Amino acid sequence: MTDRWLLDPDLSLRPAASTPEVRFDSAGETLLGVLHVPAGPGPHPIAVLLHGFPGNERNFDLAQALRRAGYAALVFHYRGSWGVGGTYSWTGVLADAARAVAAARDLAPAHDLDPDRLALVGHSLGGFTALHTAAADPSVRAVAALAAYDFGAVSQAPDAVLRQAHAMFGSDLLPLRGTSADALFAEMLAAGASWRLDGLADALGPRPVLLVAAADDTVAPPALHHEPVVAAYGALPRFSHLALPADHAFSGRRVALTREVISFLDRSLA
Repeated sequence: MTDRWLLDPDLSLRPAASTPEVRFDSAGETLLGVLHVPAGPGPHPIAVLLHGFPGNERNFDLAQALRRAGYAALVFHYRGSWGVGGTYSWTGVLADAARAVAAARDLAPAHDLDPDRLALVGHSLGGFTALHTAAADPSVRAVAALAAYDFGAVSQAPDAVLRQAHAMFGSDLLPLRGTSADALFAEMLAAGASWRLDGLADALGPRPVLLVAAADDTVAPPALHHEPVVAAYGALPRFSHLALPADHAFSGRRVALTREVISFLDRSLA
């Protein structure tokens, strides 16, 4: 049997699938996004997709597959990135993600969405952000973190890891505004242990959580960014995890990644 997300929708379905541009405010800045609305009558469950740093990989393939599977998928840019106004910062990313959850619910009446069935799916920085956002908002029904970058763990890591992080922050500044490698590095150090992902287990509680690592990841190596979190979340009743043989962007395992995410959402938002 073919996975439904590999098939285009029946042309007779109404309303037809659509991809409206959406705009919403966060701290006085207008954030830009795209909503992938499935074909047919709703109410459709919602997946808010959170991209990484600086946003070269926006996971639009995953958003399109989610739509074919019946999920409305919101993809957006954080303030200070890719032409959006404001100053880019890690704290701003966290605030913008929380605002995106509210905005997705605001869009529900116009697009026949189900605001009570909303999940977060984040990659890299987005995975970090998804877990923190879900921990702070009990109304988020489920959260999937893909190759999550654990800023809290990095802030307490040996000097070699810190130097690597500082260099990475400085290498990807072109799409961003109002920041620098030094500013981003200092913000991470100031947050310190409070940003560790392994400290979120109690706040996530009984909700479904999926962690997917990339076994060949050199940006967020599983030994630092994934395995300690798996150990901390092990007792959660609806926790699942796996590692795919891929790089940080899951470049050679996008179909496998999509299948895991959709299967997780099907279990979690039914």
